[in-house]
Amino acid sequence: MPDVSVVVLTMGDRPTELAAAIASAKKQSGVDVEVVLVVNGGKPDVSDADIVLDPGGNLGIPGGRNLGAENSTAELICFLDDDGQLEPGALLGACHRFATEPDLSALGFRIIDETGSTARRYIPGLRKDATRSRDATSFPGGGVVVRSAAFRAVGGLCGAFTYGLEETDLAWRLIDHGGRIAYDANLVMFHPRTTPSRHADFELITARNRVWLARRQLPVSLGVPYIINWLIVGLVRGRDISTLRHVLGGTLAGIRSPIEGRRRMRWRTVLRLTQLGRPPVI
Repeated sequence: MPDVSVVVLTMGDRPTELAAAIASAKKQSGVDVEVVLVVNGGKPDVSDADIVLDPGGNLGIPGGRNLGAENSTAELICFLDDDGQLEPGALLGACHRFATEPDLSALGFRIIDETGSTARRYIPGLRKDATRSRDATSFPGGGVVVRSAAFRAVGGLCGAFTYGLEETDLAWRLIDHGGRIAYDANLVMFHPRTTPSRHADFELITARNRVWLARRQLPVSLGVPYIINWLIVGLVRGRDISTLRHVLGGTLAGIRSPIEGRRRMRWRTVLRLTQLGRPPVI
């Protein structure tokens, strides 16, 4: 059995980056790696993967990663973006932490870009210090190692999210299940700098998923202020009328449309999230 299954999603439009991502996993010393490639579209070169899964269409990010996880065989699963690269020693360091910390459910890498810096959105918590390792309440979806047993125990990622906040949804459920999330600044991966706004429907999908996140997990007394707070944030951050419409439209869509998997988190989980600096109302 391999030590780590590295699950990579691709739409076949980044052949050079995909080859580099797989190579970075295969070159990890001291670790037996299995590469699971999920083809979410296109016709990529699959020759370097150990397991190739082609569902015949785009399942979205969480759906594709769930498929990869279901077909992986290792006790640890690394989700790696197809334009990311693991630095030497990243997986060996992760394996050591999981072996010595039985309550650890997910471990996020420090992500650096072409300038050597880390984008704020990849740094967990409100204190944005990329060099400080600590327990966390979230992790970057394309740069994380999760314990397979914990991932399966909570049902994996929510496929309906398509993209955006599916990592937060999973992280909260892992913590509610009794697990722990950590960020390790010493375990590094590369990812080119991008902005979420490159997706035309980013604001709409994010606003919708914020509501779904609250509906799936938060008590009503927290869910309502959570939605209101993020609606206000989205409106304040809005750059133009189109963005404001997307924020309002996404929020309404999240309220009106059904979402499965409601399981209210325990109050001790709320306390734990608060202790870690991210009470689930902000």
